[in-house]
Amino acid sequence: MSFLKNYKILFVSFIITIVLFSCKTKDQKNVSENKNKVKKPNIVLLFIDDYGWSDIEYRNPVFKTPNLNQFKKESLEFTRAYIPTPTCSPSRLSLLTGKEAVRLEMSRHIPLEKDFINEAYNVWPKDPMQRPSRNYLPLEEVTYAEKLKEFGYYNMFVGKWHLGKGKHYPENQGFDATFGTTDNGHPKSYYYPFFKNGDPKEFQKNYKKEDYLTDVLTDGAVGFIQNYDKNQPFMLSFWYYSVHGPSIGRKDLLQKYKDAGLKGKYAHHAAMVEAMDASVGRVRKAIKEKGIEDNTVIIILSDQGGAYPNTPLSGGKKGGNALGEGGARVPLLISYPGVTKSNTETKISVQSIDVFPTLIEIASGKKYTNSEIQGVSLMPILKGNTIKKRSIYFFRSYEDQYAAVISGDWKLVKYHSGKFQLFNVAKDISEQYNLIGKGLEIEDLLKKDILNWEKEAVPSYKKRTVK
Repeated sequence: MSFLKNYKILFVSFIITIVLFSCKTKDQKNVSENKNKVKKPNIVLLFIDDYGWSDIEYRNPVFKTPNLNQFKKESLEFTRAYIPTPTCSPSRLSLLTGKEAVRLEMSRHIPLEKDFINEAYNVWPKDPMQRPSRNYLPLEEVTYAEKLKEFGYYNMFVGKWHLGKGKHYPENQGFDATFGTTDNGHPKSYYYPFFKNGDPKEFQKNYKKEDYLTDVLTDGAVGFIQNYDKNQPFMLSFWYYSVHGPSIGRKDLLQKYKDAGLKGKYAHHAAMVEAMDASVGRVRKAIKEKGIEDNTVIIILSDQGGAYPNTPLSGGKKGGNALGEGGARVPLLISYPGVTKSNTETKISVQSIDVFPTLIEIASGKKYTNSEIQGVSLMPILKGNTIKKRSIYFFRSYEDQYAAVISGDWKLVKYHSGKFQLFNVAKDISEQYNLIGKGLEIEDLLKKDILNWEKEAVPSYKKRTVK
């Protein structure tokens, strides 16, 4: 009996041990699985129009940008971020697709004037090469919105599109909903009525004459954040019309800049910048109040340099030097909670085409490579590392100046007339000292570099008929 009793005790103990071990193993497996199921971050992209690199308070005290000043302290700033084709439509194409716009035959903005539009392409009267440029983003091109949907994201679009109308609207390029999108590249006024034509969605029908466009669009973006209740991560693409002209400052801000001595349109511009900055603050506040601040990536970027002086940078949107640092270099700040370090900077040269693969890597959690795009993921930089050295290229088709290449600290600018310029933009940020003809080895290297790139990347306009 004693033996049988002991045997029963041992058997029960053995069964209990197995059950406990099984439960523990199962619990450990669940914990491991939960750790692997990291919640995907929401993404907010604030894409500002014609916002100059120097038009920010911590670089130029003329401007009052307390919200951007604060965001600078909480983010990683790319002090050498560039647009491959610094002008409205091509900059948007590159951001959406990760591709240099010239490869898709869009080297200028899409003109809305009927005289310039001839179906798929337009020709700019003053373009010395008369190069045709597309009037829309082809639907077969894959946008970041379409890729993000593959990873479960809901895509909201607010504001300026300028990549085609009708069947070429955002809804047909991966976006689930839009607010404030029209046929216009810019408003006729920032006060109601904002658009005198090209408003097929009747966006502005419910507003009053005292309503300011930047605030109205911000209401749409904030409302989206506040009311979002879907069980999936979202990406909000808020593409401002501001601070693109016409320069019409918000009335309650304008007098302050006039009192400070700013004249005419520049005073209006400063007031527009502050209104845009207030919009950034409202969007960030909505994110915080929603309780998603710790799981939301915020990216702030401009589509090209501004129409006003960008001291110490040379060039800008106007004046035939858009490939100067003042035209092609733009603000870029990124905050990725748990990844980026607050109040840090990088001097690595990057371009807006790099945003596309970065977004996909954020959404997928995996390294993203795609031989069909020219952008590279910025994730290594966000993590405090670096990326492989490369040249970055520029192309636009309005005037004599048309192409450029940057490699490290060096920049070569090319003109149709045969002229070249060479600058060390690290030592000479204002591009005052043209080093062409000084016997520098880098001159020959960059001339060969840009020529090879043109042969590979730039379609032959002589074979293109406008139809």
